[in-house]
Amino acid sequence: MGRHGWNSGARRWRFTALLGVGVAALALVLTLIHTLPGDAGSEAGTTRDGDKVHGTPAVPPSEPRPEVGWGFTHTQFSADEGSGAATKRVEKRLGEQPLPQIQHIMGWGADNPEPVKGRYDFEDMDRRIDFVRETGGTPVVTLCCAPDWMKGGKPGSDKTDWSQAALETAPDRAHYKDYAALAATVAKRYPDVRHFIVWNEFKGFWNDSEARWDYEGYTELYNLVYKALKKVDKDIEVGGPYLVMDSLDPRQRENASTTLKGSWGTMDQRILDAFDYWNKNKAGADFVVVDGSSYTKDDDLLPDEFGATDKFTAVSRWVREQTGDLPLWWAEYYVEPADGDDIRDGWSEPHRVAVQASGLIAMARGGTTSAFYWNPETEKGATCPGCLWTPTDRAGGGKALSMLDLISRFDKEFPPGTKYEQVSVAADDKPNVRVLADDKALLVVNTLDRKISAKIDGKQFEMGAYEVKWLSR
Repeated sequence: MGRHGWNSGARRWRFTALLGVGVAALALVLTLIHTLPGDAGSEAGTTRDGDKVHGTPAVPPSEPRPEVGWGFTHTQFSADEGSGAATKRVEKRLGEQPLPQIQHIMGWGADNPEPVKGRYDFEDMDRRIDFVRETGGTPVVTLCCAPDWMKGGKPGSDKTDWSQAALETAPDRAHYKDYAALAATVAKRYPDVRHFIVWNEFKGFWNDSEARWDYEGYTELYNLVYKALKKVDKDIEVGGPYLVMDSLDPRQRENASTTLKGSWGTMDQRILDAFDYWNKNKAGADFVVVDGSSYTKDDDLLPDEFGATDKFTAVSRWVREQTGDLPLWWAEYYVEPADGDDIRDGWSEPHRVAVQASGLIAMARGGTTSAFYWNPETEKGATCPGCLWTPTDRAGGGKALSMLDLISRFDKEFPPGTKYEQVSVAADDKPNVRVLADDKALLVVNTLDRKISAKIDGKQFEMGAYEVKWLSR
């Protein structure tokens, strides 16, 4: 998880440093010009302390920021690049129902942000953040991964090792403060980014000698980053720990939790221990972030693909109980096991959408406020089961797919703060449907690969195989 499309494919770096007083003054004048009403945004402006700032904030920090809801994470390929007609098609579609969007600072479409200490390359990040702004979305930044020189690379070398092993290496403890400084630089560059996630899936934080997660190391890094971001702006919101909530076969005893389990499996106690340590020793948190799949570590869907999504409800409730009801985000969530190449294409699209909808329902029932779909677009020219739109490498690309329709509608009907209501379901229909409702909308999912007649909320209607239906109340 969190690995598909990690390499940006770019190998460029640019020097960014503090300028002289005269140049800084000129930059300030240009900033004022570029931020006049009606301006689309400048290449760069300056903050009050002279640090580089890219573009014009879509939502000035002084104004109330929108709540974060249900969105997606950009990976290596996305609609910020490609045919102009295709990218505009995606921008227009997203603009109709703006969604929160995550971008990592290194990998997954972004080049090394600091290939040499003090030298920055934000070209890819600039383009991605601009794309979020242009679509009216809420930008979220995941602070991962780390430049080579922070993790044993040759000092002064501008070459980046893009192997998976290198990318998934955590910074050396001696460079934790350097990483926190990089996080602060990113925050200053994008003042309209108000939400930052610290690291990704505990990558590189494993204690081999004790066969457990190095939660002490991660929490130390988290706390330094948290404090650095709050120093930039106390209103910046910071979250972690972005642990993968792995579950085991219920018959497994080693590392199995005795308290958090269900028909979907048993939680790995080592994950719960890591979460508990971070929760008790964190400097602070404005929201909590987890990640995971409905299936077990052995890729088993228990008791079936729809029943397995109950894990999202159980884990969400557990997390909220531990954290005093802080807003809960799933930075990634998966309901369909992948093959050895991390490809999920074993189901028909209606089947996939139905199980995804069930997963969203399960998270919402557990108290989740935000969740992010992973990987909106695949490699140019390739098909993409489960993607949000068709590849943008050709003029006819960028067409919205059914998964984008689902996420957009879910975000529209069930934003953060939604008060969900009980819905009456005929006894014969209960095993066959998944339902979520508030006072205005009703979402129903047929979990069977055949037509059914259902009576829900007093209404009788037909549903096709794996149909996802929206009703007004």
